[in-house]
Amino acid sequence: MSGFKELMESEKIQQCPRRYVLALTDTLNVVHGKWKLPIIAALLRGQNRFKDLLENIEKITPRMLSKELKELEINGIVERQVYNRVPVLIEYRLTASGKNITGVIDSMIDWGMQHRTETITGKQQEIPMM
Repeated sequence: MSGFKELMESEKIQQCPRRYVLALTDTLNVVHGKWKLPIIAALLRGQNRFKDLLENIEKITPRMLSKELKELEINGIVERQVYNRVPVLIEYRLTASGKNITGVIDSMIDWGMQHRTETITGKQQEIPMM
């Protein structure tokens, strides 16, 4: 538990610790952009070849997929495995850190579904702080 929920409930709400801001910034730096979350979601199902990722992620270009995979690899979310055979086989899979992002994605999906429902119906639901 990050302690963020406790902070939100406390009287110190005006004093958000710098570490929370830094952690949020780090998270956003890793997942920002149109394609990173779809790539991570595709890899949550298991390792994939580049061609498979291209087929599974609608409308992404090969150039963009390559760029995003490199950034995810630099950030320690994706690892690239090269098999020395003819033709060379390259597979991508999530690192342990990449697999741990599942909770973030689940929370984003839950929030997005609730937000969409509220937007369509025009009703705001009161959600208790946890």
